[in-house]
Amino acid sequence: MQSIIFIRDRNSRGQEISGYIDYSHRLKSEDFEPYFSGKKRFLPKTTDVVNPKMLIAICSNYEVITENPSGLLFQHKKDKKILNVDPEAIPGDSFIRTPVRSDLYVHVVIYDHDTRKPVASSCAPLSN
Repeated sequence: MQSIIFIRDRNSRGQEISGYIDYSHRLKSEDFEPYFSGKKRFLPKTTDVVNPKMLIAICSNYEVITENPSGLLFQHKKDKKILNVDPEAIPGDSFIRTPVRSDLYVHVVIYDHDTRKPVASSCAPLSN
């Protein structure tokens, strides 16, 4: 399972910030104890997947597709499945979009991607 988290909020100066965060990439690259303990807010950084305002695209697990009539898309680098982040569209095969209600952030959406390949069963059905 890999996830992209979209967060929209305001920084300490009251400016709106938003971005798509490659969650597994961030987990590998920084200490999450301050986030989990509530000492630090989990917000997009310039090193995250996409900052839509600045059109910065950095990602380790996804190819970011910005030149598309459908809008912003992410293609998983290993299984090549495409995520459509348009809230009116179906997110894509093997993706689940979960909007999250939060008193801490203006807007949060989690896109989970099941990266497992189907496993063929080697067991024969039980017979009576």
